[in-house]
Amino acid sequence: MMFLASTAAAASVLLSGCSGVTNKGGDTTCKDFQGADEKSQNESITKMLKDEGKNEPSNAELTGTRLSITTFCQTAGKQDSTIKEAPHL
Repeated sequence: MMFLASTAAAASVLLSGCSGVTNKGGDTTCKDFQGADEKSQNESITKMLKDEGKNEPSNAELTGTRLSITTFCQTAGKQDSTIKEAPHL
């Protein structure tokens, strides 16, 4: 019985570890944004724009905003700068 309980607890920890990633939207740091895949970057951009009261962004807007954020993070931004600091529409 003890083995079963510890196995269930271990599985619970493993599963909850996967859900620890959160979408911070505009509060995502340049470091986290640059380390993320395109899908995660798009999710952060979408949340940031929606938090600013804008509609669901088009693919062109996502691409343009991603480029702007990437340029900002590689030039004026620092590792701990947030993506909402980057110039965007």
